[in-house]
Amino acid sequence: MKKTLLALAIVSAALTLPAFAQDNSQAVAPTTTDSAAPAGGNYQPSQSIGTGNWFVNGSVGQAHLGTGPYNDHPTTYALNGGYRWKVGPDVGLGLEVGYNDLGNFKLKNAFNSNDVNLTGRRNALRGWTAGVNGKINVWQGLYVSGRAGVYGWKGHGYANQDINRHDLDQVDFYAGAGAGYDFSEHFGLGLSYDYFRARKDRVNLSTDTASLTAEYRF
Repeated sequence: MKKTLLALAIVSAALTLPAFAQDNSQAVAPTTTDSAAPAGGNYQPSQSIGTGNWFVNGSVGQAHLGTGPYNDHPTTYALNGGYRWKVGPDVGLGLEVGYNDLGNFKLKNAFNSNDVNLTGRRNALRGWTAGVNGKINVWQGLYVSGRAGVYGWKGHGYANQDINRHDLDQVDFYAGAGAGYDFSEHFGLGLSYDYFRARKDRVNLSTDTASLTAEYRF
């Protein structure tokens, strides 16, 4: 699943670059009386190429943590904001920062052959994100998206066959891909799949999430 996600992120980036090149080749050359590139296309149709928007989005979804002594699907929340430029008639590229709460997940019985049962202990994974994102509006409001960056996380967890609870923090990475629909140039809804790597000291809290995301562009 992690390899699939990374492949999707790479494909999204690969699709964005050719689309960017094609969009630029199709753009009408500016006249001497107007130095701005023309508006049009499927991405933010009223905006000229080279302009941009501040945006903010919020997500709610479900995580999956099934490695080591874990097997749980907690509810997740995330808030992101940033700035995205229109780099072609159908393409937007931007920067983002955010914070997520990947939920309080339950520990399964790590000692199946013993009397020790830690299923009542709950653990947490939370952190900030900073990275790049891209959107291609393939037809009117319908879009595909991708994002990737660094993930600075804090969490609590156990390694396999370990009764000692660890308080951990680390800077790792995240990557994701999604699709959705822009109902207007200001508001859109989408579904996304993201992977957040969180490993340290033999403790693996790396998490997959599936989320519903609402975005507002200023």
